[in-house]
Amino acid sequence: MKTEEAVYRKLYAELENYESKGIDILMDGCQVSPLQIVTAYMTKEEGTYMRDYVMDVDGNIESLAFTDVNGNYNYSGQAENTP
Repeated sequence: MKTEEAVYRKLYAELENYESKGIDILMDGCQVSPLQIVTAYMTKEEGTYMRDYVMDVDGNIESLAFTDVNGNYNYSGQAENTP
């Protein structure tokens, strides 16, 4: 069984790979870094996030969106800053 730390490291590496390929990473509609996504998961923020892969017409990943399925996000339209 994987430790939580290993899971977070794997998630960070995966998201960093997407970012290095120029794929936008969004959380509740705002562009964020891999670290912000992992931090949200680590701190177990109020929300439960669903991944949505947005594809271009050729079937390539254009962006990766994390959406709070419980609707518990910042309504100002801005992602909260995380270290």
